[in-house]
Amino acid sequence: MEKLMGREEQEKKENNGYGERLREITAVLKKHAITRGVSPEKLRLILEDLGPTYIKLGQIMSLRSDILPKRYCDELMKLCSDVPPMPFSQVIEVLEESMGCPWQAEFQHIEQKPLGAASIAQVHRATLKTGEEVVIKVQRKGIYETMARDIGLMHKAVRLMPPVSIKGMVDLNMVLSELWTVTQEEMNFLTEAANMAEFAKKNKDVAFVKVPILYREYISPHILVMEYIDGFAINDKADLLANGYDLNEVGTKYVDNFIKQVMEDGFFHADPHPGNVRIQEGKIVWIDMGMMGRLTERDRQLISEAIEGVAMNNIGKIQDAVLALGEFKGKPDSSKLYEDIRGLMDKYGTADMGNIDVAEVMVDLMEVMKENKIMMPHGLTMLARGLTHVEGVLAEICPEINMTQIAAARLKEQLFSNGNWKREIKKEGKNLAWSLKRAGDIPSLAADFLQGCMKGQTKINLDLHASDDLAWLLRRLVRNIVMGLWVMALLISSSIICTTDMKPKLWGIPALGAFGYVFAFIIVLYVFIKHFFSGKK
Repeated sequence: MEKLMGREEQEKKENNGYGERLREITAVLKKHAITRGVSPEKLRLILEDLGPTYIKLGQIMSLRSDILPKRYCDELMKLCSDVPPMPFSQVIEVLEESMGCPWQAEFQHIEQKPLGAASIAQVHRATLKTGEEVVIKVQRKGIYETMARDIGLMHKAVRLMPPVSIKGMVDLNMVLSELWTVTQEEMNFLTEAANMAEFAKKNKDVAFVKVPILYREYISPHILVMEYIDGFAINDKADLLANGYDLNEVGTKYVDNFIKQVMEDGFFHADPHPGNVRIQEGKIVWIDMGMMGRLTERDRQLISEAIEGVAMNNIGKIQDAVLALGEFKGKPDSSKLYEDIRGLMDKYGTADMGNIDVAEVMVDLMEVMKENKIMMPHGLTMLARGLTHVEGVLAEICPEINMTQIAAARLKEQLFSNGNWKREIKKEGKNLAWSLKRAGDIPSLAADFLQGCMKGQTKINLDLHASDDLAWLLRRLVRNIVMGLWVMALLISSSIICTTDMKPKLWGIPALGAFGYVFAFIIVLYVFIKHFFSGKK
């Protein structure tokens, strides 16, 4: 009985906390007048007011340019997740719960002051019993339950408000569901450990790349123990120069390895900002692999074709790549997509391949896909953000280096060193053989066509795509013609009725004829008003 009462009391407290937090969220949304729309700055301010949980969600959201417009993603990049650290006693509690023993059994020392504290976890420097210097990444106590509660509450808060959309493009409930999926992955440190192991395996032959050593015996969903990395941040120009580093060499190797991750491995660091890339003993050290991007071989090939199409000013090639890459929310409007890509060509078509900003091209290409309601692969959106970070680092430490030229050199090396040229020759050989086979069918197809023409059996199917303005004009024209026919019929029939002595009469003429004239006048007046007050010009 006492246990039952205790459980009821606990549930009551949880429900009270749930309701109180819901009121806080609703108050913040009302404070920022969310019903009047959500601008990029307003969205950032809302997340900041809601606290650390939502700041983290905003940072994840900034990577999802497939569901948010670019200007919203850029604004959310400004969010800072530095939060007060959790008490050291809680750190020890989480650590001992995960290890199943007192921390002194495995560690000589753990520094109480964290190296860094964020909304999901914080990092402490420590020394193992065996003497190795390590860092311990400890998940905040109860963060999973807190974030699950807050996401659920935000869903409720959105339902309590009138319908809100960002530029009419985004369903906030869908955004929240997507974010929760990504956040769950990032909160599982076993996933990050697996990412680090896979990344290390794919880069084991790259002499200038390093990944922190993992101590697997201590890893759990809530703690991650890895080698301590000192060195310098990749954008720390003063210290790098003071220690004899060539910034151009650092920048070139940084870009070269990132391009390798994308185009060869199809597995790349999705958040390569300066805080996640360090230089130690002449090597580039990649850390914090909670968010990694993946691209299939097909995706990589199509991205290459799209970039090549931009360089060749070939709209058809870009359109084919875009149509193959995306998933459609509805029937694609090929003519609109073609015109949008033509606009992209007006911006980049005259530029040399070496002068093209690949990151900017990717972002603009994704905007075109978004405008045409084409769903992009998640890996592609993460790549666009990653390229933006890489371009930012290059601009800071070695602005004269061109990322496109490095990428071209890497792709050329890949073509001739890995036997890809054999695959390309085989592919082109198949295409040539198929073309020759189809060419052999041309005489018989032409004969069939001419024979059909002579017998009058030829049919031609046309699929015409009208623009929105033309479609609106045609609808308006048809409507006006129908209205005109109605007016003409009413006037003729009313005039005929007025030549008779039909009763009852109104204004000296048969009432039915008078009603016909009045109805015709109303239709003419409606068309006249509609013409002058129409929203379309």
